[in-house]
Amino acid sequence: MKIFLDTANVKELREVAEMGLLDGVTTNPTLAAKEKRPFRELVDEICRIVDGVVNLEVVSTDAAGMVSEGRELAKIAPNVVVKLPTTFEGLKACRRLNREGARTNLTLCFSPTQALLVAKAGATYVSPFLGRLDDIAHVGMDLIRTIRTIYDNYEFQTQILAASLRNPLHVVDAAVAGADVATMPFAVFQMLIKHPLTDIGLKRFLEDWQKADLKL
Repeated sequence: MKIFLDTANVKELREVAEMGLLDGVTTNPTLAAKEKRPFRELVDEICRIVDGVVNLEVVSTDAAGMVSEGRELAKIAPNVVVKLPTTFEGLKACRRLNREGARTNLTLCFSPTQALLVAKAGATYVSPFLGRLDDIAHVGMDLIRTIRTIYDNYEFQTQILAASLRNPLHVVDAAVAGADVATMPFAVFQMLIKHPLTDIGLKRFLEDWQKADLKL
């Protein structure tokens, strides 16, 4: 499973990229606004840091506006993927941009029917938002399992990008359910590495080394 960071913070991206574990990044207008930098300057730097794909989102709500903005975003760098909302207008824009050779990610997907239409429209990625479904007492991970079955049944090439992941269990469950990609905040990525037994074991090893007065 590929790992994307859901952030527009260049410091976070550099840290994970240096580990060789960063397959891509997802951004949105909210994340970009938090950085308080000119948008083009910010995304130019992100595209230089990230070897994998960089998902950049349109802000128009009509198909013509989305297509126009998507064309501009796609020009920024070869690794840009255009994020579109899973709406009537978003699906129209997806089809047009795909025909022009742009890669697309249909975001804010909350149902199997939406995911089916996204795949038929030819999107590169579909982004089911699991945490937000959990927030309203639905089992978000069930959506990933259902989409995986539908896509496998018909050999759709659209990749499932599990989004709105809130904790390490979400990441593990998404991997087990067959998601192609998991995107997560930097804080959740850090949780994937941490384990109390690792910390306890390391502390004990170092204490024993020091007590024995050993040298490398």
